[in-house]
Amino acid sequence: MMKLTHLRSLPNLMSDHLRTLPLLVLYLTDGCNSKCAMCDIWKAPRRNMDMGLVERLATSSQKLGTQLILLSGGEAMQHPEWPAIAQQFRAAGSKIWLLTNGLLLRKQAEEVIAYVDMLTVSLDAATPDLYEKIRGVDGLNLILEGMQIVSRAGIPVSTRTTLMRANFRQMPQIVDTSLGAGAQQVSFLAVDTVNPYAFGPRFEDVIPLNMPVNEFVGLTAEDLPEFATILDDLERTHATHFANGRIAESPSKLRRLYDYFAEPLGVGEFEGPRCNAPHISAVVNWDGRLQPCYFLPSWGKLNGDGVELEDALNDPAAIALRTAYRNGERAECARCVCPLYRGPRALLRGF
Repeated sequence: MMKLTHLRSLPNLMSDHLRTLPLLVLYLTDGCNSKCAMCDIWKAPRRNMDMGLVERLATSSQKLGTQLILLSGGEAMQHPEWPAIAQQFRAAGSKIWLLTNGLLLRKQAEEVIAYVDMLTVSLDAATPDLYEKIRGVDGLNLILEGMQIVSRAGIPVSTRTTLMRANFRQMPQIVDTSLGAGAQQVSFLAVDTVNPYAFGPRFEDVIPLNMPVNEFVGLTAEDLPEFATILDDLERTHATHFANGRIAESPSKLRRLYDYFAEPLGVGEFEGPRCNAPHISAVVNWDGRLQPCYFLPSWGKLNGDGVELEDALNDPAAIALRTAYRNGERAECARCVCPLYRGPRALLRGF
């Protein structure tokens, strides 16, 4: 049923001034218990979002009609108060979406079942050896056990795989492994190799598209024919899973991943994704720094000066960032690996 809050979100799509905030992403901590080869955030000391800031954000989320809170990080489940945080935002009227590497999932399954409405697990391999190679820890079986426990309790579970040279050959097995562990849906996105704002302070400088390629970044020209065959075979062998939505992306959308990897090699053309994330969501880092999305730079910071999220969203710097991306003036958007788009009908349905 359409709610008044959903209706109030429609003007967001018609100007760069936000009236509501359907989705709020919280980086609860910048620490992580994985050691991923394609992310440097785990190298930073763990610093947690202050509960005073959480309380302010919960109040703001209620005023902004926030429908969904995404708890992320670092590793959100490393914040010692994450269940209390989830409970607080639920009390403010939002649903809770937890994005996790899953290493603490079995240990904290009761808390997940009690306080989370939907769960997404980052799952980058279908075999323990490759998982450890990519993620730096031996955790695959532990994660799959946790997924099974939570799924059996009725929590919707999905997986998200960051596709790279090291794991693209395992796409079919990743689908089968994820669904076998209770996931309702499997999703794939390309590894990001160029954006300096996402996933921690990964690069001293922006890495150019012609950077030396290794296993943990993009595919080589020699890999592309094999990748194309894998995509064709997946469409044939898993047709039912595409049809019923168990694989989130359509075959044609997965083939955009081929274009993404092919373009910097000079053998293809990638069309930038459709996205309006900065008009329907915002990211708040553990220290109060604000971003329009994962991939655009911060425009300011919530601190003790009395400015709350509902005011900061329409700070001139925030509006300037939304205007720039909408006008195609932000280079980061051209090769974004994790776009979010909601048209009017989708907004009316709500998150």
